[in-house]
Amino acid sequence: MSYCTLQELIDRFSEQELIQLADRDNDGVIDVAVVDRAIADADGEIDGYLSSRYAAPITPVPKSITRIACDMSRYYLYDDLAPEQVTKRYNDAVKFLIGVAKGDISIGITALGAKPSSQNTAQMQTGGNVFNRNDKSFI
Repeated sequence: MSYCTLQELIDRFSEQELIQLADRDNDGVIDVAVVDRAIADADGEIDGYLSSRYAAPITPVPKSITRIACDMSRYYLYDDLAPEQVTKRYNDAVKFLIGVAKGDISIGITALGAKPSSQNTAQMQTGGNVFNRNDKSFI
């Protein structure tokens, strides 16, 4: 399972840009195999960061991970010719993934992959003080 699809890349970056990046035989059509390879590369890198905290691949895919996967796939499609903005988005994606791997950033799921539940959670209450500082006695 991929974290993003060809259609999501088209929706975010335009079909024209993807044709420019992934039309290897110059027929004016996106070469799906080229895009699939870039998506697989991005998926592998994402899994590498997230597997320390989550069971990878993550399903269902959080929206933040889809966005990251799109940015990373686009970067891989540019290969060595990525413009500054594309490189910046890739670097920001890597920083985000490092934050998730460290536990500093949440992607909205638990380590097992389920969304955290706010029901049936443990609540703590104190029973009061057993010892009193003033009279130094027990109760």
